[in-house]
Amino acid sequence: MKKQLTYYFIFSIVLGSCIYVCEKLEILLPKLMRFYVNDFLIIPIVLYSCLFVIQKFKGNAKIQLSPLNIIYVSALYSLIFEYLLPKFHLRYTADYIDVGLYFLSGMMFYFLQKNKNSYEVSRSN
Repeated sequence: MKKQLTYYFIFSIVLGSCIYVCEKLEILLPKLMRFYVNDFLIIPIVLYSCLFVIQKFKGNAKIQLSPLNIIYVSALYSLIFEYLLPKFHLRYTADYIDVGLYFLSGMMFYFLQKNKNSYEVSRSN
């Protein structure tokens, strides 16, 4: 796995955790950080975790997630957290900006993981 992807994953975990802890401690952060940063960070965190597990099980560090895999995860998060859960839980609110952030961060993950000597995970693998 590329080092820059690993560094981004660690940075995302630390930043997301800091924002979460600040919320729990009722430390007021700017609205942009409170409402959008973690939505931008979650897709690369989930995709990195999936990629890590796949690479360990297959024993091949050159495997990558395909754009279709990334779009699928982004769409699934959008459906669950921006459409379904807001209908059943007050804690969740539907926000189209979050949907855009899911897909934008998915694209960023794709380019961070891109490596010429790798091959993508698809249905046939």
